[in-house]
Amino acid sequence: MLASQMKWNFTYMEDDRKDQVDSEVNIVKQLLKNRGITGTKETNQFLNPQLTDLHQPHLLNGLVESKQRIELAIDEGESILVFGDYDADGVTATTILVETLNELGAMCDYYIPNRFTEGYGPNPEAFRQAKNQGFSLVITVDTGIAAFEAADTAKEIGLDLIITDHHEIQEELPTAYAIIHPKLSENYPFKDLAGVGVAFKLAEYLLGYFPTQFLDLVAIGTIADLVPLLSENRILTKYGLDSLTNTDRPGLRALKEVASIKGEVDEQDIGFGIGPRLNAAGRLETAYPAVQLLLTRDPEEAQALATEINLINQERQEIVSEIVDEAIEMVNQTQDINHSVIIVAKEGWNEGVLGIVASRLVRIYQRPAICLALKPEDQIAKGSGRSIAAFDLFDSGMKIQDQFIRFGGHAQAIGLTIELDKVDELRTLLNNDAANQLAPEDFKEQLNIELSLDIDQLTLSTVNEINQLAPFGMGNPRPYFYLKGHPQELKQIGAKNNHLKFTLAQDDQKLSAIAFGYGDYSSRISPHDQLEVVGELQINEWNGTRSLQLLVKDFQVQGYQLFDYRGSKFWHNQIQHLFDQEYLCLQFQNHPIESELEITQFDQLDQNQIPEVTDLVLLDLPKDLKQLSQLLSKIKPKNLYACYNLAGQKDWTAFPTRDDFKWFYGFLIKRKAYNHKLEQKQVAGHTGWRVEKIEFIINVFYELKFVKIDNEVVSLNDSVEKRQLTDSTYYQQGLKQKELQEVLYYSNYQQLKSWFISQVEDRVKEEEVNGL
Repeated sequence: MLASQMKWNFTYMEDDRKDQVDSEVNIVKQLLKNRGITGTKETNQFLNPQLTDLHQPHLLNGLVESKQRIELAIDEGESILVFGDYDADGVTATTILVETLNELGAMCDYYIPNRFTEGYGPNPEAFRQAKNQGFSLVITVDTGIAAFEAADTAKEIGLDLIITDHHEIQEELPTAYAIIHPKLSENYPFKDLAGVGVAFKLAEYLLGYFPTQFLDLVAIGTIADLVPLLSENRILTKYGLDSLTNTDRPGLRALKEVASIKGEVDEQDIGFGIGPRLNAAGRLETAYPAVQLLLTRDPEEAQALATEINLINQERQEIVSEIVDEAIEMVNQTQDINHSVIIVAKEGWNEGVLGIVASRLVRIYQRPAICLALKPEDQIAKGSGRSIAAFDLFDSGMKIQDQFIRFGGHAQAIGLTIELDKVDELRTLLNNDAANQLAPEDFKEQLNIELSLDIDQLTLSTVNEINQLAPFGMGNPRPYFYLKGHPQELKQIGAKNNHLKFTLAQDDQKLSAIAFGYGDYSSRISPHDQLEVVGELQINEWNGTRSLQLLVKDFQVQGYQLFDYRGSKFWHNQIQHLFDQEYLCLQFQNHPIESELEITQFDQLDQNQIPEVTDLVLLDLPKDLKQLSQLLSKIKPKNLYACYNLAGQKDWTAFPTRDDFKWFYGFLIKRKAYNHKLEQKQVAGHTGWRVEKIEFIINVFYELKFVKIDNEVVSLNDSVEKRQLTDSTYYQQGLKQKELQEVLYYSNYQQLKSWFISQVEDRVKEEEVNGL
């Protein structure tokens, strides 16, 4: 048995699963059905998104009065400050609004708070400085909905404040001239715009036309901020990716170059290439270079800024790696107090990357994680948290909001500032809340499976059909499919052999598969077993050849596994993974065997307290089958490793038949006497028997008193009592050894596995019958 790493959720109905027996199943239709899209109109809108399907901006509350105030500021020559955020959503939103105001002839500038000295969002001091510098109107983008203190300060000093945001609304709203927020707009149909999406709507309304020049920026901010890629977000992103592919922005051209993004840009290019680099500047230093990169029209300046940002991103990766290593060590030492929610904290940690670190911890430990940077000089701790699907971290935090100096975010991600002496109390409160809410299975990463497929249903065109649903992201995940087959050509690949490549065979069909990060599973999968696999389909291009490939997300083997290393000299190499598992490495005979595993002698086992283990390693053969059969029924292992050979043992494959015994007896009658020492080669040559076979027959006859032996000369007894061969203990022992070797050594793989399963399952069935 090989357990899956994640919890598999088949998202389609059982009736749909039965329908999939039909090889003509319409994959795209089923995927759309999984997303609640069944009607013809809905299907067409989803597969063919049109800009004309976007909602009118004026449906957003606050837009009309915001436009009036901005136009007044432009007419009066007032200075306008765009107050943005330091992530990819924030810097793209800032760029859109700055370019919009510039086109309208406004006197404007932008401000991005420093994560390390100012924290998240608008702050009173920044607003006072803005007022002192002559600004009379501040417009926030992607921030501000929780900036209560800053908003009060703006009102106090006579600074008009327009808030545009999309983050979670708290119990109260800040005081502002206007607030533009989809969730505060009852007439606006779509509530999940990103911050850049809200800024785009404001820009469209201010400009009086649809600003296609901003679509590339909208796509970046929307994808990077992980909002649902449905409805308007899907439309804006679809067209934005096309725009980004052919963008004429020098900054984005340079950024694509340093990120090695070529050809048609997709959501993964943003998620793993562009987004992290734009985020990196604000995580380590200041986000100004990111905004400058997007605003510049100078190719040389763009190249310099892109190079700088790329170097910052490399530094960010190194810092993240160091902190993750430290955090893992902390978690491993504090499992008792971090049982349901992980909270780790340390002085000196870079708070700008703690969200990434928390995400890594969630993936490693499968529970919510909060990482905090301790600041003794200010008596505070600041950081970020990330959560699992089953636990709303924002909601849990809101229950105890009095614990925080600052708090915000959404269900899966939060940011917080807390007094230093409240960290331990926070850990206790969140762990108790999670423990009360969550069941054990909730702590396993969820893997949603959209469809079960057979390999013969798949072609290169299948991937093209599936890609009609792109761009993929939140709310429209890249689909994962369930397949099964026999794994062949298993091999480790990668510089550190940390990836697994294999071929999945189903009847006469084969599919290439690769599982990143699963390299050490190469010895945990038997090519004879049926492997159940979940993954995404993709097209692999190599040397001009395109082929279908499965990118494996998870796999499992249900039932018992047999790993057949009988007679192999290299079995040690195949069981290295057992060191970290519960196993029993068993030896029946008392002869030296070299192994790094802890070896247990059979005669030292307490038969009344034999432990149940997942993995049983057999280093040699037992004395008889019954001995092993009884052991298997007690241990009930899921995996059996047959690592034995016949070295130093008698080979019983040539066990004599009754006719063999008759022939040798007749031979003695004719010869009267047989000198085994002198004549064994002659007899062996004539009969084709091994010498051991002749010796066995003689020993059986001697035990039954059919013959007498004098100085290796064998002759018949004068008077012989009629007896059966089975009356001989020696014969019985040989028969048992023959059976043992036939079952355990000379059987083929399937025969040995069937016997192994029968010994375990018969015991299980017996327990079920007896109500155990």
